[in-house]
Amino acid sequence: MVALATAEPSARDMSMQVRLTPTQARVLHGVRSGQFNKQIAHDLGIAEATVKAHMTALMRKLNVQNRTQVAIAAQSLVPDIA
Repeated sequence: MVALATAEPSARDMSMQVRLTPTQARVLHGVRSGQFNKQIAHDLGIAEATVKAHMTALMRKLNVQNRTQVAIAAQSLVPDIA
């Protein structure tokens, strides 16, 4: 597991810590870089459906509802997520 803390704590949770698997961290890095699921899947050598499953898990863990919000949340996490 990879534990990430927010660089600047948000108002909704001052002690927010997000636990990600190494693959989730790589998917998050891809999203943050603006890649499509298909590109992330190719780079990681996994199926696109697996990337979608990781995206669902990331949305749940980050308490957001869409891909754009995941990318925005990723910007506030510690930069070294890959």
